[in-house]
Amino acid sequence: MKKQQLYKGSLNTIIMKLLEQHGKMYGYEITQKVKEITQGEMNITEGALYPALHKMEADGFLDVEMDRVDGRIRKYYKLTESGVKETVSRMEELENFVRNMQNIVNPNLKLGY
Repeated sequence: MKKQQLYKGSLNTIIMKLLEQHGKMYGYEITQKVKEITQGEMNITEGALYPALHKMEADGFLDVEMDRVDGRIRKYYKLTESGVKETVSRMEELENFVRNMQNIVNPNLKLGY
């Protein structure tokens, strides 16, 4: 399985976690932050990012703010109260998944979560 396929299933969780950490971000900023954090291992395309952002907005997890920057309108995304709760839930699920995968892949190594 390619790494990108693994990451794709986690895209919403990645976006939500970044927004939890940074408050509000615009699309390009999200793509660059992911690239920076993963040292170029993960690249989020606009074709994947914006549909995910729009879906999370429609689901009530994100609010949008418009701001004028250098004469251009920039769209910032931030978590709603519901989005914060969903992020906590997703992070718990992800931690459980990682722990279970680690137990399968290397049962002798115990992670301290």
